[in-house]
Amino acid sequence: MKFLLLGRDGQVGWELQRSLAPLGEVLALGRLASSNPHGLCGDLTQLDALANTVRQVRPDVIVNAAAHTAVDKAEGEPELARCLNTFAPAVLADEAQRIGAWLVHYSTDYVFDGSGQTPWSESDPTGPLSVYGQTKLDGERAMARCERHLIFRTSWVYAARGGNFAKTMMRLARERELMQVIDDQFGAPTGAELLADVTAHALRQVCSGPRSDPVNGALAGVYHLTASGCTSWYEYAKYVLALMSASQPAIEMVVKQLSPVPTASFPTAARRPHNSRLDTTKLQKTFGLHLPMWQTGVLRMLNEIDYGRTR
Repeated sequence: MKFLLLGRDGQVGWELQRSLAPLGEVLALGRLASSNPHGLCGDLTQLDALANTVRQVRPDVIVNAAAHTAVDKAEGEPELARCLNTFAPAVLADEAQRIGAWLVHYSTDYVFDGSGQTPWSESDPTGPLSVYGQTKLDGERAMARCERHLIFRTSWVYAARGGNFAKTMMRLARERELMQVIDDQFGAPTGAELLADVTAHALRQVCSGPRSDPVNGALAGVYHLTASGCTSWYEYAKYVLALMSASQPAIEMVVKQLSPVPTASFPTAARRPHNSRLDTTKLQKTFGLHLPMWQTGVLRMLNEIDYGRTR
């Protein structure tokens, strides 16, 4: 199989290069043209060039791990967010449909309004609260124009590579005596490596037979993909700092108080959903998967990074 991967340098894209490699040839593209071979385009703002790249490569699978993910910035630059999160996915969907390729795309819990306490299922009504959420929902709808599509909704993504919430908490614990963390938003921290590994597992199943196989085509659709369990940002921070204290006693932590506060204590340009719980039953049953508890991935990530260099 030949894979065209977009978003090579992001957290999920970086892990996908590893997870997809055993399945076939992976052509991974970044945003900068100078970093891509043969003049190929990985910039989602260049829609015509993006379409031409798909036509030139003619992959069996397109995996789109690129997006506008700066939630607050999207409120001030809606056209850019719409281009990256809606228009570019539409181009990829049309081109994938034309050549009969599978198309993988990543979406978000922000397509829901965050109400209630029950985990969201794939069939629940959507209701985005922000520009980011709306453009991602519109991108889902555009992606569905390709018959062979897998859309994975996820939340609270992190990786050892790049910045993340855990690293921020560890830095602040060495700088502030008082730390306040939101305690009324709930979800499951989900590692980029888990997203990448599940993607590869699912693709191996859907691509195992002939393209005309109706069973494989029936696997197309939207799936919720997060680690198991649930926590708040406050409890997540407590877990991280407890591990930091136990594993790295030589690192001086000045924090004396970690206080839970409501979302209203930290006003932002974009509204955040309070309930980011996603029901992953459909994914686990369809692909025969067991999703680990969120603590498993966070612990692994913390063991991979240098606590002393998270400033």
